[in-house]
Amino acid sequence: MTMDLNKFKKIRALVLGDLMIDEYLWGEVDRISPEAPVPIVSVINETYTLGGAGNVINNLVAMGAGVSVVGTAGTGTAGRMMLDKFKELGVDAGGIIDEPDRPTTKKTRVIASNQQVLRIDKETKKEISSTTLTRLISFITGVAPRVDLIIISDYDKGLVTRELVRQTVAIAKSHNILVLADPKGLDFTKYSQVSVLTPNQKEAGIAAGIDIKTDHDLIQAGLRIMASACIERLVITCGRDGMMLLEQGKTPVRIASQARQVFDVSGAGDTVISILGLALAAGAGFEESAAIANAAAGIVVGKVGTATASPDELELALKNE
Repeated sequence: MTMDLNKFKKIRALVLGDLMIDEYLWGEVDRISPEAPVPIVSVINETYTLGGAGNVINNLVAMGAGVSVVGTAGTGTAGRMMLDKFKELGVDAGGIIDEPDRPTTKKTRVIASNQQVLRIDKETKKEISSTTLTRLISFITGVAPRVDLIIISDYDKGLVTRELVRQTVAIAKSHNILVLADPKGLDFTKYSQVSVLTPNQKEAGIAAGIDIKTDHDLIQAGLRIMASACIERLVITCGRDGMMLLEQGKTPVRIASQARQVFDVSGAGDTVISILGLALAAGAGFEESAAIANAAAGIVVGKVGTATASPDELELALKNE
C-alpha cells in the first residue's frame, strides 16, 4: 500500500473531547497492611501522560499534523500540568475553557510488580454549562476556516453534549470539514450526521441492541446504527479481529488485523480515529484510509501502555502489506 505520509503534516485538525491526565505510581510490594488485607505499595516513581482526548492529540502530533484542542480544564495542579503538556507539543490550547466547579479528570493507576493493583478516578460527569457551551462554539466557529478535520473524542464526562455535537456538525458542514466521532453511551443519535463514527464492537452491539457473535450480527448492528443516527460511514473496531467498514450503498468490508504480538490494546481506538481522519483529510478513499489506520493500530498494540506510531513505523508497516 502506498500513501505519502508527508501529506499528514499539512493537515490541521481540531480535537473536541474530554481531556484528562493519566497518573502512574510505580512501586514495589513487600508486605500486607496490618490495617486491612491490602498490599502496601512503596512508590518509587511517578509519571504523567495526557489521557482521554489527549491521546488522540498525541497521535496526531506524532504524525506531524497541526492541532487545536477544544475542551475544559480545572484550575488545579492537573489542569496546569495538562496545559503545560499541550504547550510542549505545540498544540493550540486556546479552546480550553476553565469551569470553576469542573476539575480536570485524573486517573491514577498504581503499578506494582508490573501489574496494576489499583485505579483511582477523580472526575465529574455533569454536563457543561450553557456559558461554557457558548464559549466552545465561539472558538470552533473562529478556527473552522483554518481546519481540515474535526475529531470528537467522547469519554462521557459531560463535555460532549448533544447540542455541542449538533452545532459543531453544522459549523463543519458550512466549511466542508470532515467530522469523525469516537462515541460513548447507549444513544448514538447524539452523533447524528457526523462524517464517520468509530465505535468498538462492544459499544456497537450495546447501542444497536444486538448480541454480536458473527459478522452478520456485526453488519446488522452497524446498519441499525447508521439508519438511526443518519450516518453514511461507520468503522467498527474489533480488537484482534481488525475492523468492519460500512458505507451507505456499498458492500461491507472486513479488514483483518495485522499479524503481530499484542501487548496492550489501550489507546488503539484513539490511534484508529486519528490516522483514519488524517488519511481521509489527505485525500485517501474510505477503505484505504481504514487500512492505514488499521496498520497504525497494529503498531501501537505491540507497545506497552498508551502509545503512538511514528511516520517511519507506519511507512514500514504499509510497505510490508
